[in-house]
Amino acid sequence: MKVGMIGLGAMGLGMARNLVKAGFLTAVYNRTALKTAEFTVSAYALPEALAAAVDIVLICVSKDQDVLSLIAAIEGSIKPGSIVIDMSTVSSDTARKAAVILAKKQVAFLDAPVSGGVEGAKNGMLAMMVGGDAQALEKARPVLEAMAKRIVHMGDVGSGQATKAVNQVMCAGINQAVTEALAFAQAQDLEMDKVIEVVSSGASGNWFLEHRGATMIKGSFESGFKLALHYKDLKICQAMAVEADLSMPLTDMTVIDYAQLMAEGYGDEDISALYRLKKG
Repeated sequence: MKVGMIGLGAMGLGMARNLVKAGFLTAVYNRTALKTAEFTVSAYALPEALAAAVDIVLICVSKDQDVLSLIAAIEGSIKPGSIVIDMSTVSSDTARKAAVILAKKQVAFLDAPVSGGVEGAKNGMLAMMVGGDAQALEKARPVLEAMAKRIVHMGDVGSGQATKAVNQVMCAGINQAVTEALAFAQAQDLEMDKVIEVVSSGASGNWFLEHRGATMIKGSFESGFKLALHYKDLKICQAMAVEADLSMPLTDMTVIDYAQLMAEGYGDEDISALYRLKKG
């Protein structure tokens, strides 16, 4: 099976490297061609050329329109029987639109967003939530297992993205809780390293506190998951909530906080930069 990767950003680069280690990757495309230089596989100048040369097309980009533009680019050249797997975080509607376009070409489409951040992408330890045809997933599973430690089939096309939206809403709440709690701890004049150590091992311990607590209290917010990207994702979640007639005040508050931080120039920092607003 020949596998091509489109998108070598913070997440896609780590995933592509793991595909190389597993012996699957045969082709890459990136809008900024310089990022393809480290790979000894075929580097294509156009996504449609890549799609014509492989059996599985993997996509990892930032925005809904990026995904739809790529689908429009490759639909004319992709081979019937191929599989397109989108690992971006976009709306369920975008996933369904892509699936309809590709179905006309006898091409299967899976929406397979991931969770685990840059570290997970680098270490092949992502969680992947997949929507689409179960048989297509099983055919592609060996490839996906090179990037993800857990792969769960969620249902029809769009259900993967809906599950990722759940994840993003939960991340917003965890971010709010952890940054607020650490600001509270700081106000109590506690030794912050000890607070993080003991709380991480108790009932309120979580990945975010364990992996971001020590850096945020030092004022370091190097990008792990960009705040501006989480903002984009939460806007998708808000739209979905409106359709479901559901109130999500914590998500709404996080969107407002992120907008303020972005206006102050912190959009490219990790989402733990929310601590900037909490600590006062």
